[in-house]
Amino acid sequence: MFKRKIKYGFIVALAIAFASCSSESNDEPLASVGEKVLYRSVVNEILPKGVSKEDSISMSQNYIDKWIKQELLIQKADENLSEEQKDLRNEIEEYRNSLIIYKYKNELIKQRMDTLVTDQQIEEYYNNNPANFNLTNSIVKATFVMIPGDLADPNMVKALIDDTSPEGIDELRDYCSQYAKKANISADEWISFQMLEKNFPQQVEDPEAFLKRNQLYEMNDSNYYYIVSIHDYKLSNDLAPIEFVRDNIKNLILNQRKIKFLKEIEENIYTEGVRKKKFRIYDTKTN
Repeated sequence: MFKRKIKYGFIVALAIAFASCSSESNDEPLASVGEKVLYRSVVNEILPKGVSKEDSISMSQNYIDKWIKQELLIQKADENLSEEQKDLRNEIEEYRNSLIIYKYKNELIKQRMDTLVTDQQIEEYYNNNPANFNLTNSIVKATFVMIPGDLADPNMVKALIDDTSPEGIDELRDYCSQYAKKANISADEWISFQMLEKNFPQQVEDPEAFLKRNQLYEMNDSNYYYIVSIHDYKLSNDLAPIEFVRDNIKNLILNQRKIKFLKEIEENIYTEGVRKKKFRIYDTKTN
């Protein structure tokens, strides 16, 4: 078995080397299964430009091996399935039709559907569907810093965090870039509390109680000093702030618009078919 693999690899390498020396070898056969033949030109198409000779040999050999296994499986299936089972004309036609319709609809959407969603439309959707935007998990606006214990200056860090001016935030970012192992500075951005909590040295057993009683919380372990400042929070089941769900609302509006657009397209095509008498329905009733 091992000798066979060495011989097979040598043949592939030899074929590739020969192909690189001759421009007339693009259609040389590299493998065959029954009457099916794999040609050099097919294998060349899967090789990236500029690939090294070693990588070219390896990729070609893998492709040939995969091709042989697939053709053997096809051959075995062809031998063991009945003619009726192998008759795939209906499936092929259905797949072709589905693919053509899908591509046509996508082209119409790109060319003709309005994809602009205004802030006013987002706000109207949000106000008209508040029950759809209750939070499933708590979210926060928070600053989190994790600093090696031997470098930490808690008083300085707390002073930097307290200054929420643009200049103060920039100073905190500079400090964190020099000393912090991890930092999340999002005083103006809503984030999932679960994602923030993953950075804590221990799990918060009751996030709701934690958020209600803590605006500033410090933690330590053997290596790091942790501090989190909660600037604002929303609890699970609260109405999500509109800025937190803005992108979701935009996608919902576009999806509804797409469904309506495609339905109108289908109805218009049907109406055109009726007007131009493009189809007829036969009366198949018998006496």
